[in-house]
This record gives sequence, C-alpha cells and structure tokens, in this order.
Amino acid sequence: MTDNKTEKALRTVEGRVVSNKMDKTVTVLVERQVKHALYGKYIRRSTKLHAHDADNACKEGDVVRVKEIAPMSKTKNWSVVEIVSRAAE
Repeated sequence: MTDNKTEKALRTVEGRVVSNKMDKTVTVLVERQVKHALYGKYIRRSTKLHAHDADNACKEGDVVRVKEIAPMSKTKNWSVVEIVSRAAE
C-alpha cells in the first residue's frame, strides 16, 4: 500500500469582524449573493462564523480571510488566515 495523501482543498472566505469580545475567538460576518430560484433577483444572505484568532490581532470592523479547519469547539471550526484590511479608527 502506498500512502498517497491528497490534501483536501480547504474553503476560504472573506468577512467582516463583528465581535472580538472572546479570548482568541472572533465572530466574522460573511455576506454572499444568491439568485432567487423563481424570480432571478439577487438576494443578500449572511452567515456568522466563529474563527480562531491565536494572537488576538483582529479588531471590530477588520476585513479578514478565514479558512475551514477541524472543529476546535462546538461552534468554532474556522481560523483567521490574514487580515485583508484594517478598520478605520
């Protein structure tokens, strides 16, 4: 048997930090547009994710890129990869 490990392509999404009150965890709001099945109008949908922020670098309003990871807790299975842009002070 050969050990061919092909790494699964991990999902990455961008979103805005809406809360950083928890230790090493941020809440990220991810918005997307979906097309209505019948009428064809584009509708804005949003999802809140809990992401691991190891060094507590994120502030509210920052735009961050997060990737999917193995579950760290009941609700946290995303990790902050990078801060795309900082919030205006």
